[in-house]
Amino acid sequence: MSATTTEVSADLIRGTLPTGRARTLALVALLLASFMELLDSTIVNVALPRIEESLRVRGPELQWMVVSYTLAFAVGLITGARLGDTIGRKRMFVAGLIGFTLCSALCGLALNPEMLIAARAAQGLASAAMIPQVLASIQVMYKPSERAAGLALFSALAGVASVSGPILGAVLTDADIAGLGWRSVFLVNVPVGIVAIVAAIRLVPESTSPIAHRLDVVGVVTLAAGLLALLYPLTVGADQGWPVWTWASIAIGVGLLWRFVVVQRREERAGGEPLVPLSLLRFRAFAAGLALLALFFIPMTGYLLVQTLFLQLGLGYSTLDAGLTMLPFAIAVPVLAGLSATVLVKRFGRLVLVLAPILTAVGFTVLGLTAALGGASVTSWQLVPGLLLAGAGFGMLVGPIGIFVLGQVPVAYAGAASGIFNTTSSLSSAIGAAVLGTVFLGFAKESSAGPGIAFQEAFVPSALIMAGIVLVSGVAAFFLPKRPILDDQPVG
Repeated sequence: MSATTTEVSADLIRGTLPTGRARTLALVALLLASFMELLDSTIVNVALPRIEESLRVRGPELQWMVVSYTLAFAVGLITGARLGDTIGRKRMFVAGLIGFTLCSALCGLALNPEMLIAARAAQGLASAAMIPQVLASIQVMYKPSERAAGLALFSALAGVASVSGPILGAVLTDADIAGLGWRSVFLVNVPVGIVAIVAAIRLVPESTSPIAHRLDVVGVVTLAAGLLALLYPLTVGADQGWPVWTWASIAIGVGLLWRFVVVQRREERAGGEPLVPLSLLRFRAFAAGLALLALFFIPMTGYLLVQTLFLQLGLGYSTLDAGLTMLPFAIAVPVLAGLSATVLVKRFGRLVLVLAPILTAVGFTVLGLTAALGGASVTSWQLVPGLLLAGAGFGMLVGPIGIFVLGQVPVAYAGAASGIFNTTSSLSSAIGAAVLGTVFLGFAKESSAGPGIAFQEAFVPSALIMAGIVLVSGVAAFFLPKRPILDDQPVG
């Protein structure tokens, strides 16, 4: 890991790096595919009632339509990153993009629940091949001083997609274009995917790691089994009342992941090729940034779920009305993400990432107090201040966090770092939705009021709990360097 960025880049690239307009278009192709994946992870939720009616789905099958995608995606991320390092990031990106597009078509043409579940799982695996290459390719195409905008856009897409997915899903489903109904939620990916495939083939540069990595099959199996054992009960446990098997599965998952870490560390110390180079954690910004990412995304993802349940079950909003209510949040995220990554970080450094959790926590607290004071008469307009504050804090963090986390990582390890980054985000999201969703529903069950009022009352303590966890995440920001690497000095 002593090679400089310049030396590594020369070995990485096959052909000439795009510049100017061509490089911008390559970035657009990468981000378009990323947005499709992020959107697809949320857009399907609002169409589930129509799918249930159309395909005569039973409860467990409906749940698996969501779970199969999430699990396949999380399990395959690090392996997808390693394959990109080994056989070519562009090659893996295009292959994943083609697979994602084809699987989207299969989802839209599903004749029965089993076909839809299988297509969703395959779609998740295709995403796992595609998404790690996005961050890695941005690192390759842009020098450190130029990465801020690209990384900010990548991060901001997460916030925008999480809110726009339910809105677009509701619009497409209700519009019933050409009589397709819920199928259009999946089929909309096909034309967009074709455009992205053509653009990627023409514009995205090919790159590999200069280190001849081998694929650790035993490591892949151990990691996949550990993540599956951990994520599956976290995803379905709340709906099943957390039976004993869920806790046993979590314990097994933790044990397998610990075993994976021990073996990877031993392999690296012996001079071998671990699937996950744990020496990356010696970069303080990378280690501290992952901790911040995890601690922030757990309450953030939980909030997005709880807010939706509060609006629909507590206040009686329709799916579309609930989505539109979140527009202030959706607008604040990209605006602050761009401003934070390109302007604020250059001026204030890590202080931005210290203040972002505070601003988010204030937003959650304002939303909780608004619900407590307004009761059943809370309007969308009354929620705007809290939504803007929470969205601004979210944007301030997700915009520049990639610059801090990946800035010190050598380009040779771009794929591995990208896989770890995305896996951390995915795991945190699954934990946040499962745990905080359970907390919210638990408060609602304890209430002696009617269903609607119970969900209103449950939102108040849930919002305050999430505010507290977000504040804790801010502590990790103090362990980041005062300034990210925004110049072109060698990294090794």
